[in-house]
Amino acid sequence: MQHATSVDQAPASGLHDPLAESFPSGREGLLLYGVAIVFSLFQIGTAAHLIDLPSVVVRAVHVGFLGLLGFPLLALVRGQTGWQKALGWGLAILGVIVAGYQWLEYTPLILRAGDPLPQDTAIGILALIVVFAAAWWMMGPALPIISAVFLAYDFFGQYLPAPLGTRGYDFAQVIDQMSFGTEGIYGIPAYVSSSYIFLFILFGSFLEKAGMIRLFTDVSLGLVGHRQGGAAKVAVVSSGLMGTISGSGVANVVTTGQFTIPLMKSFGYRPAFAGGVEATASMGGQIMPPVMGAVAFIMAETLGVQYHEVVKAALIPAILYFASAFWMVHLEAGKWGLRGMAKADLPSPRAALKAGWHLLLPLMVLVYLLFTGYTPLYAGTIGLALTVLLILGEAAAPSLPAGALRVVFWIALGLIAASFFRLGIRVVLVALAALILWNLATKGGRATLALCRDSLAEGAKTALPVGVACALVGVIIGTMTLTGAATTFGQFIVSVGQHSLFLSLILTMITCIVLGMGIPTIPNYIITASIAAPALLKLGVPLMVGHMFVFYFGILADLTPPVALACFAAAPIARESGLKISIEAIKVAAAGFVIPFLAVYTPALMLQDGGPLASEIGYWPAVAYICVKAVLAIGLWGVAVIGWMGQRLGWPERLLAMAAAFTLVAALPLTDEAGFALALGFALMIWRRSRAATA
Repeated sequence: MQHATSVDQAPASGLHDPLAESFPSGREGLLLYGVAIVFSLFQIGTAAHLIDLPSVVVRAVHVGFLGLLGFPLLALVRGQTGWQKALGWGLAILGVIVAGYQWLEYTPLILRAGDPLPQDTAIGILALIVVFAAAWWMMGPALPIISAVFLAYDFFGQYLPAPLGTRGYDFAQVIDQMSFGTEGIYGIPAYVSSSYIFLFILFGSFLEKAGMIRLFTDVSLGLVGHRQGGAAKVAVVSSGLMGTISGSGVANVVTTGQFTIPLMKSFGYRPAFAGGVEATASMGGQIMPPVMGAVAFIMAETLGVQYHEVVKAALIPAILYFASAFWMVHLEAGKWGLRGMAKADLPSPRAALKAGWHLLLPLMVLVYLLFTGYTPLYAGTIGLALTVLLILGEAAAPSLPAGALRVVFWIALGLIAASFFRLGIRVVLVALAALILWNLATKGGRATLALCRDSLAEGAKTALPVGVACALVGVIIGTMTLTGAATTFGQFIVSVGQHSLFLSLILTMITCIVLGMGIPTIPNYIITASIAAPALLKLGVPLMVGHMFVFYFGILADLTPPVALACFAAAPIARESGLKISIEAIKVAAAGFVIPFLAVYTPALMLQDGGPLASEIGYWPAVAYICVKAVLAIGLWGVAVIGWMGQRLGWPERLLAMAAAFTLVAALPLTDEAGFALALGFALMIWRRSRAATA
């Protein structure tokens, strides 16, 4: 741990996220802090069915809260005054008016659906203004501009030549489509944001406040910190563990990266490589079950499948992704002779788990519920409630007689278990109320209650950009529903794929990466999945694999130049150019580029049926075969990129390893046989060099 503190941390410059700061002080900051808490309590109330409102109203209120909190909060933390501050509050109030109108006019709006009144159209225009402004205010111009192009297509598409031309739509019809019902800004993405995503963000916020980051870091240090290149392996393991509760890649960079990047630099890793390792590992959190950057919930809702089916498809690729990053780190350390940390200076993983094992219980319960068929909404509610119970129970311990905490803990856990099947969430709330009253009576308990209160506020603040992105991307979904634009692009991909599936995949990959340069992973996935995934299905790619394909490359867009958001987030910490970090991140993330292509040609890699290999040798043999091939290809690619395999390699050996890796990935006749032969030749070459060096 001392090594980490010996390196000066970079100042908070470069890419800066104002939402990462604490709530401002003063009356205005306190007011927004209260709004954030009410926002979180509202979402918990709707998730636990304590507040019974129609789904569309919940979505509208959710979007209203996003505007009410987001506009003035960002103006305040950015130090904006005068007209900018007034504009922020004005837009926040407009957001509340729009949400209130949706709530009060819910039934009349249903009755006059398709035939809006003039005031409906006016409110619809205000709704679009608020959502577009919120996205620009919080995330910059990229997503609003893309969405505006789609919205303009609704109004002016009839003037375009075939096949892009539309039949033309009335102004009121377009506004009605976008601002009311469930086809526009209150569509499936907003529904998922207002239920699953917000709840899981709160879940992660409570765990982080309770000390989960420290637990993950101490366990990672104790397990791999003393091994070759241990500092970088700690980054891979801790970021992978963080990914189980936090699905934001950039957030992972600026939290775990504050510790791991200086630690890697202090042990001799190049700054660009250290930043690249952290960016790669942090972005991998979005493919690591169970949270998966919240896209898993949207994917399950879009495909109409159980959540555990999405997790099943993501499991092997996620393991391969992090194994690849671990391997690249190991090779880099070997090449430069970077050793691990002194074991005596490292925390004991056993001691860390003994002290913080209770923090893992909510995560285990969450995974159990998700894999046994419970809805993500229910599982997230129970997981969050159990987390709060454990935090409050631990705080109440000093005021209890010896051994009583264990009794309280098992009683609380028993109440939770009973609520799974018979008694419902209200029993959990009774237990929570009892513990809150108990904690109010003690100084330490009051401090813990303050921590829970802060977690509610921080969770609401963290949800702002995700929720706004989900609302705005509904405009794109609504446009494709209204005009059939997805069909046009899909037909183009299909026409290319009839001659070459590989070219269609390349085209889809480029689309995902280009879109991902300016917009977050969630809207990127929603857009490309709506456009490209159905086309890939027509080309014989299983539906789940097609959606995973676009999801993967949406994530990798944050590592790919020239934007590389995760890499530029790591730049001020590493004190290195974001572009240089991006180049290193692409090398480390080799598996992320290889796995989607492997899965398309052999769906067994994602535990999906289909593909010629499974029909020839059987499903499970195909799974085993493709895993072995993927591991070998990734291993060879790492050796070729780093140029080390027990000894430094020349270009002949590196080119041979690269050729072997490429032929193992390519799905052409005899390429597997050629790949294995080249891999064997490479192994023999390394063996002979080793013998010669020993002699």
